[in-house]
Amino acid sequence: MDRARVLTVVRVVVAAVTLAAVVYAVARNWADVSVHLGKVSFGTFAWSTLAAAVGTWLTMLGWRTILRDLGSDLHLAPATGVYFVGQLGKYLPGSLWSVIVQADIAAHLRVPRRRTAVTGLLALGFALLTGLLVGLPSVAFLLRQSSAGFPWWLLLAVPIGVVLLVPRLLNWCISTLLRLIRRPPLEHELSARAVLTAVATFVLVWLCFGVHTWLLATAVAGDAPHPDLATAALTGYALSVSLGMLLIILPAGLGAREGLLTLILSTAIPTPAAAAVAIMSRFIVTLLDVVAALVGWVYARSHDLVSERRERAVGSELGSR
Repeated sequence: MDRARVLTVVRVVVAAVTLAAVVYAVARNWADVSVHLGKVSFGTFAWSTLAAAVGTWLTMLGWRTILRDLGSDLHLAPATGVYFVGQLGKYLPGSLWSVIVQADIAAHLRVPRRRTAVTGLLALGFALLTGLLVGLPSVAFLLRQSSAGFPWWLLLAVPIGVVLLVPRLLNWCISTLLRLIRRPPLEHELSARAVLTAVATFVLVWLCFGVHTWLLATAVAGDAPHPDLATAALTGYALSVSLGMLLIILPAGLGAREGLLTLILSTAIPTPAAAAVAIMSRFIVTLLDVVAALVGWVYARSHDLVSERRERAVGSELGSR
């Protein structure tokens, strides 16, 4: 068995074990979890879904900001087609399939593949770093630390801020990477304005998803919410998803994200209630991803950005991996 197949087997096994552990934990406490799921009213569900939808839309705008600054100014409609169809690739083990699919579709719009690929990787990087930044207050909850004393974990914001706010360093990293893989350099460098705009956009993304989580958590908490619930909910989603992104062997952080969010929220509400929030959040976000991809695919299909032959080729390539 060659190395590629060994890695594939390892990824599948780890993903299956993680998912099985989460399913087992939920099933064991399903009686309590289901009670809390029933506490979420239709109105709360709708507002929470709206907050997540705004966050989902903003992710595309952040990606589009980077692509435009690198030289390809796509209008909203084609950008939607490229970005959201590609986003379904994150549900495959490896987490980088979204970048590959986006580059393939954008090529039909005469966007160089390396430009789209760099944009996708930068968007993932910005999302990860801003997610860690927004999620820093939840580190204390995750580590079960007391809030007394100096919050040393805030110092982690320093290196994150340096990376995000120094375009020269980012441009050097991009040019070095392209040179190492023997690809031509990009025609345009990232500007400071584009970096700041993208960073601000992704911070708003995480805040929207934080509101989405807080609405669900408040609903299941009942009449006596814990004083730390707002902080845990508003920042816990960003931290759990960002840490889940680092586990690239898991599709969209499946299992790890829910486990981490449950741990963070369980410091403020009962564990079954926290699990209910994590489950409902995953359902809402996945549903939005599918709907957004469907809308994007309809546009892409109607404008010949994808074809049946290319769809079969991409599907075959993804399936073979």
